[in-house]
Amino acid sequence: MTRRLFYIALGATAGVLLVRKITQTAEKLTPPKLVGGALDNLSDAIRQFGAEVREGMAEREQELRQGLGLDDDAV
Repeated sequence: MTRRLFYIALGATAGVLLVRKITQTAEKLTPPKLVGGALDNLSDAIRQFGAEVREGMAEREQELRQGLGLDDDAV
C-alpha cells in the first residue's frame, strides 16, 4: 500500500513538472494566441486523462470488492 502511494505521488509530481516545463517552452517558442490554444488543448487532455483514470479506478475497486465478497449485495 505504501509503495502504491509513493508511485502515485511520484507520478503526479512528474506530471506537474512536465506540464510546467511544456508550458514554459510553449510560451517561449510560440506567439501568444497559439499558446492560449495549446494550453486549452493540453488542459482538456489532462482533464480527460484524469476522468479516465478515475473511471478505471472505480471499475477496478468494484472488481476487487466483488472478488473479496465486500459488496453490499453480498452482505
